[in-house]
Amino acid sequence: MKDHTTRIAVVQPAAYSGPREAENVDRAIAYLGEAADAGAQIVCFPELYPGPANPVNEFDADVLYQEARKRRVYVIRGRREEASDGAFYVAAEMIGPDGTSLGSYRRTTPAGPYIYRDIDVWNFDYQAGNQLPIFETPHGVVGLLVCSEVYVPELARALAHKGAEILFCPAGGLINELMPTWQIMIQARAIENLMFVGASQNLYGVEEGLGMIAGPESVIAQLSVPGIMIGDLDMARQRWLRQEQEKIEMPKQYRVVPGTLSWKDQIDSVQ
Repeated sequence: MKDHTTRIAVVQPAAYSGPREAENVDRAIAYLGEAADAGAQIVCFPELYPGPANPVNEFDADVLYQEARKRRVYVIRGRREEASDGAFYVAAEMIGPDGTSLGSYRRTTPAGPYIYRDIDVWNFDYQAGNQLPIFETPHGVVGLLVCSEVYVPELARALAHKGAEILFCPAGGLINELMPTWQIMIQARAIENLMFVGASQNLYGVEEGLGMIAGPESVIAQLSVPGIMIGDLDMARQRWLRQEQEKIEMPKQYRVVPGTLSWKDQIDSVQ
């Protein structure tokens, strides 16, 4: 894979719920078009967006396959996938620029099943998944987590060791009091894994958004209102940071400790 700059778009939509949830599809198509026009190569939507998130609502969001093919971009959309006994997986699906599904990451933590019945916006029984896939693209290796999994460092670390260079963590909504620590976690996952991390949430009303794109050495973009964040990711720099080792030198060539992923064997040997 050649070194290059990858342009990503992380969408933080003004989202509809209840009887108007189906309107999210048209809005998603508009956001996707805006992101593609801005040159984005990978576009990420939040958790369970555009839906349907609530089982009482039925509509087809598969038009995103056609839009991905039309725009020649990778698209990460949120969806429910049927599990068993009336329960559902919470999935982040990766769609390729040819308009086909490349697979899904199904949220693995917590075990549930309580969490999605907490609010009427979703209100379904959740089944945890048990796989951590990565998705290789010409623009970088992508890993996916969902929402509060950003607080679980082991998941992001496992994806990094599998080769993930860009981590998307689409969130649901109503983050509220968690906002300060949530944004710290986004930055922490980027710093400790020497990866790029993008996250956003659905905005159902007047709440503030958590939108952020973070790199190992800096925050690239932030957004607290509905809209799209565009981030240019220096993949050459990121790969150099992973290959380089820390040196005692002045001035330093980096703003983060490099090479930390290569410490795994040493850490594993510590009792």
